[in-house]
Amino acid sequence: MAFMWLRLSRAVEVTLLLLFGAVLLNASTSLPGDEQDRARSYTRDIEFDYLSWMLDAARVKAQAAAAGIPGYLDRATSRIVVSDYFQVTQKIILAEDALNRIYADPAVSDKNAAASLIREGLQGLYLGQDQLAPLAEGVMQAQVADVAADFGLATLGQPIPAVLYRSTSVPDALIVSPRGQIRETANISVQANLPIDLQATLEQRVEKGLNVSALVVPVGGVGVYPTMIMRTTDRRWLASTIAHEWTHNYLQLRPLGLLYDHTPELRTMNETTADIVGTEIGNEVIQRFYSGIGLAGLPDTILMTFPKRYPDPTDADPPLFDFRFEMHTTRVTVDALLTSSKIVEAEDYMERRRRLFVEHGFFIRRLNQAYFAFYGAYAETPGGPAGRDPVGPAVRALRARSSSLADFVNRVALMTSFEELQRAIGP
Repeated sequence: MAFMWLRLSRAVEVTLLLLFGAVLLNASTSLPGDEQDRARSYTRDIEFDYLSWMLDAARVKAQAAAAGIPGYLDRATSRIVVSDYFQVTQKIILAEDALNRIYADPAVSDKNAAASLIREGLQGLYLGQDQLAPLAEGVMQAQVADVAADFGLATLGQPIPAVLYRSTSVPDALIVSPRGQIRETANISVQANLPIDLQATLEQRVEKGLNVSALVVPVGGVGVYPTMIMRTTDRRWLASTIAHEWTHNYLQLRPLGLLYDHTPELRTMNETTADIVGTEIGNEVIQRFYSGIGLAGLPDTILMTFPKRYPDPTDADPPLFDFRFEMHTTRVTVDALLTSSKIVEAEDYMERRRRLFVEHGFFIRRLNQAYFAFYGAYAETPGGPAGRDPVGPAVRALRARSSSLADFVNRVALMTSFEELQRAIGP
């Protein structure tokens, strides 16, 4: 009887949290102003349906909480469950890539016949993934929650809101910036896996119709509730991203998160804080629960991970072409040109630099004002597309001067302006 009551109470708790999450979603996902509405006139037919996704996520998470299975797994079994899930995910990624190659290869005349066996195998893999996902996600949620609690980010031993995520196809985002300055004025979620040609068409239509800079970008996760995390076989990246997106949930209950879109500075403060928390918690999860095994628990010969946003500046043997330095140089130059109202010159310069990055193995489809408006907000490490923006360094300075991660988060979470952060770190 007690066990059944525990299962029921868990289901009720998760359901209430999900309903609260829906309120947070409605309150905090749209940028204010007319630019967002004008841009949406080009995206209404292809926008991502968050409501349907969240309802499905509520069902899955409530069922998993009612079963309570991850809580009864020992550490060794938990590692096996996560590794099994990653191996199935790896096979799916490889199979889907094979399908894409078949349909892109002009030498394959009967594409349906060539793809039939792969499609058949994928159905079984999808079924296996659906069965393993609630267990694996429950394990990773508990591990991130344990570390967050040990770091002091909990109330009565439980992070609030609870750490909940789903691995899924994550929507892309249409980013809009004025041409004369780097500033995000619209961020609209569009359908996941939008073909490249349709992305380019959408960007061209928005730019021509609104005289702006536009770019469709992939995102690794979305801070709805439960959070959305893209599929991966990289355990470290996953742990860090779960913690990153949970941090947005945590901040949404506090002034900094509620004011996310009010100014570009507040957005950068939010994202840089989430990056710092994600990295510290993610690293501790790997050290505590997965020390001694590969990031994905898979043989190196088949390991496929999603790339980091940028090369790791701490690599022992950094590449000859320093991406972060070159991107920082690009941003600083573009800012100077735009400040002098040299918009066309700035755009020509960005295209030349884009080709340089491609020549050195960094595929950037488009490099424009919208690119910097989006990626410049992630300023956990120096350099890169943030340029000389002072917000990222100020957030990092506050972390360096804080006695703990919890002290840092709880200080920055109450801030309502960049000026308040500047006062906190002093001259």
